[in-house]
Amino acid sequence: MNRKGKVYFNNDFAGVIEENDDGFLFTYDVDYLRQAECKPISLTMSLEAKAYNSKTMPPFFDGLIPEGWLLDIVEKNWKIDPRDRMSLLLAFCKDCIGAVSVIPVEKHDGE
Repeated sequence: MNRKGKVYFNNDFAGVIEENDDGFLFTYDVDYLRQAECKPISLTMSLEAKAYNSKTMPPFFDGLIPEGWLLDIVEKNWKIDPRDRMSLLLAFCKDCIGAVSVIPVEKHDGE
């Protein structure tokens, strides 16, 4: 399964988070990195062209996902398994509190 989300920082396209058979991958967009005033999305993900690989959801992105009573509502109403972190990230982090948002990439988006 390969799922992707476009990551925005203060409404600027910053990169892509992807889940594949090997785990998770976050890569900054090259054009974003060229901006004079670009900032990292997290202190744990400095501005580098290299991809960040992880077997599990990177902690920064995992922290964007609802928890507690809100996660319980999500599980009951939207039938999303709380262990499916990528589905939760893509479904509920389009309009997060803070500077970062994640928009699902549809298969027909050409990405």
